[in-house]
Amino acid sequence: MFTPLETASGRQVTFNFDGREFTAQEGTPLAAALLGAGVSEFRSTPVSASPRGPFCMMGACFDCLVQIDDVTVQACMTPVRDGLVVKRIPRPDVSAEPHDSAPQGSENSREALRA
Repeated sequence: MFTPLETASGRQVTFNFDGREFTAQEGTPLAAALLGAGVSEFRSTPVSASPRGPFCMMGACFDCLVQIDDVTVQACMTPVRDGLVVKRIPRPDVSAEPHDSAPQGSENSREALRA
């Protein structure tokens, strides 16, 4: 689906994404390397678990968030390097959290909006 416009001339390195091993040219944006390998789902949204993957490829949208060394980063802005270990962001358990983010009694609460 995705192929580079130029022939890779740099060193091929190995990296890991969610337990799967991939190779790419060193310095290639991580998002581009994963898309080129056929990976299109990088994370899921916290509430609905909708799949998300790279959209803008320039650091504006935050749909390509992944974890490297327990730090959340944008895959489109992270260059591939040898031995990189990347994980999907764990989805938080939101079942116990209220879905109405407005404080009770505020003019934006569900009750006020129904009136």
